[in-house]
Amino acid sequence: MSKFIEKTIANTFMEIAQGLETGSFGKRPKVALTGMGSEHGEENAMKAALMAAKEGIDVYYIGSLEAEGVITVKVADDEEGHKKMEEMLANKEVDAAVTMHYPFPIGVSTVGRVVTPGKGKEMFIATTTGTSSTDRIEGMIKNAIYGIIAAKTCGVKEPTVGILNVDGARQTEGALKTLAENGYDIHFAESSRADGGCVMRGNDMLVGSPDIMVTDSLTGNIMVKMLSSYTTGGSFEAMGYGYGPGIGEGYDRLVMIVSRASGAPVIAGAIKYAAQLVRGNIFKVAEEEFAAANKAGLKKLLEERKAAANKQAAPAEEVVAPPKEVVTGAIAGIEIMDLEDAVNVLWKNKIYAESGMGCTGPVVLVSDANLEKSIALLKEAGYVQ
Repeated sequence: MSKFIEKTIANTFMEIAQGLETGSFGKRPKVALTGMGSEHGEENAMKAALMAAKEGIDVYYIGSLEAEGVITVKVADDEEGHKKMEEMLANKEVDAAVTMHYPFPIGVSTVGRVVTPGKGKEMFIATTTGTSSTDRIEGMIKNAIYGIIAAKTCGVKEPTVGILNVDGARQTEGALKTLAENGYDIHFAESSRADGGCVMRGNDMLVGSPDIMVTDSLTGNIMVKMLSSYTTGGSFEAMGYGYGPGIGEGYDRLVMIVSRASGAPVIAGAIKYAAQLVRGNIFKVAEEEFAAANKAGLKKLLEERKAAANKQAAPAEEVVAPPKEVVTGAIAGIEIMDLEDAVNVLWKNKIYAESGMGCTGPVVLVSDANLEKSIALLKEAGYVQ
C-alpha cells in the first residue's frame, strides 16, 4: 500500500472520529489567511498555507500568490486583504481567519499556544494580544476563563490553570478560588518548584507546569515571542501556534493572530489551531463556560473588585507605626502593590510590621509572637488566602 493511500485512510478515520466527537461530521474547516505584511515575504505565508492544507483544511489565501492545494483570493495590498478578510468572515464564507493584526474591542483578547522547551509540552497562554479589561486584575480573571475555553475546545477536558507570578497574581488567585468555591469547575495546577501552589515561576513557564498559564496580555505577548523564537535569535518565530483566537463574552468572530515575524511553521500552526477550534465549536464552549462562571458569581466578583479598586484609589489614611520590635515571622502571598496597605492594616491593630521581599515574592514581616494574629487580620482584610 502506498504512503499516499495510507495517509488518505488515516485522514478519513481522523475526520470520522472528529465528526463523531464534535457533531461536525464530514465538515472541512474553512480558514482564511492574509498573506501580505510578513517580514519574511508572501512566500513564507503561502508555504504555511500549503502545509496546513495537507491537514484536511480548506485554506483561502488572501494575497497575490497562487499554488495548487489552496484557494487564492487575489488582492492588491495588505489593506485590501484585510477588507476582504472581514467581508468573508461577515458573509460566513470562511469559519475563521489568521492575520497579523486586528483591532479587537475591549473585553476581547487572544489565547496563545506554545510548545515549552523544558518538556516539549503544549501550553496555552492567556492572554497574548488585546485587552480583556482596563483593570489589570479583572483582565487576568477573565483571561483564565478565556484560556479554559480555548483549551477545552481543543480537547483538554480538565485543563489545569496556573497564574504567572506577575503583579496581580495573588488577587487573581483569590478571585478564581472564590469562583471555584462557588461551583465553577476550575482545576488549579501545582508549581514544579518545592513550595508548590498555583502561582507559577519562570521555571514553570519553561516546563509547562499548567495547561493554561494566566498572565496579562503584554507579558503573555512577550512569552509567546520568546518561546516561539528562542532557537532563532528572535527574528523568525519557528515553533508553536501563534497568539491565538480573540475570545470574549458574546464575541462571535474567530480571528487568530500571528506576528509579522512568524515563520511558516507558526502560521501553519495557527491555521491548524483555528481548525481545531472550528471542529470543537468554540462559540458553544464559550457560551457554556461564561454561563457557568456567571452562575458562580463572576459578575458580582468583578463588581466587588472594581469597588475595591476605587476604594484603594481614595486618599490613604495616615497611620502611625507602633513601637519597633524584632520581626522574624514572614507572611507571604501578598501582592507587591498591596504590600504597604497590608502593613498599615497591622499598624492600625497595634502590631509592628515591615514590608520585605523573600525569594518567592513580597512578604510582611512581624514578630513570631504576632504571626498568627497578623495572618488572621490580613486574611480578614483580603490580602492573603
